[in-house]
Amino acid sequence: MEWEWLAFAKGPLFRLSLMVMILGLGRLLFIALSGMVQAYRRAGNKALDGSRIARQTAAGFVPSFRPDRIRLIYSIGSFLFHVGLIIVPLFLHGHIQLWEKGIGLSWPALSIAWADALTLLVITTGAGLLVGRISYPQSRAISRSQDFLLPLLVLIVFISGFFASHPNWNPFSYKPTLLVHVLSGDLLLLIAPFSKLAHVILWPFRHLATELAWRFPPEAGSRILSTLGKEDKI
Repeated sequence: MEWEWLAFAKGPLFRLSLMVMILGLGRLLFIALSGMVQAYRRAGNKALDGSRIARQTAAGFVPSFRPDRIRLIYSIGSFLFHVGLIIVPLFLHGHIQLWEKGIGLSWPALSIAWADALTLLVITTGAGLLVGRISYPQSRAISRSQDFLLPLLVLIVFISGFFASHPNWNPFSYKPTLLVHVLSGDLLLLIAPFSKLAHVILWPFRHLATELAWRFPPEAGSRILSTLGKEDKI
């Protein structure tokens, strides 16, 4: 029975989850890009500083070395967490086999040593970020349920995957561990377009979208004054 569930989770359920993720993230990206194109067309000033936007975008991918020690630790931990979170699912050998079955594509895989190191990095930093969010009052006050549940789900995926790939260290039975790993991974793919995980695809366009959002259409000022009943100020 467990092998039947595994076959289902690694086969039809994985393909369904992958399709939902691709279509969902693609939809979000299309909406975001369409909105930016419309904003650019309506903008009065269409001159964009491409180099500045590129620098700001690139800076968003590296830790922020601020003098605040807590923020510095959080920034570095978050950066390392995201690095492992993106690289391991894409370049683990077993995952590439699933990708090949699901979409017919394959690519070079990580070595076992690197895969283990990055997996442990995600587990360590993810646990630290989760504990920090729970224990730090300022972070806890602005957090929603998914801010706690998503890191927990990621930890389940990576911990179960690590144990499944190291049976000698696994305190549980192999089949249930692998089943938990595959099912939790499928769930992560399914909810990606509907949760904060979507920022993985939208993040690179954040600064460009902000720049375009503040490019008001011509006559925007006069229209605002007219709406406020202050036409005499025009």
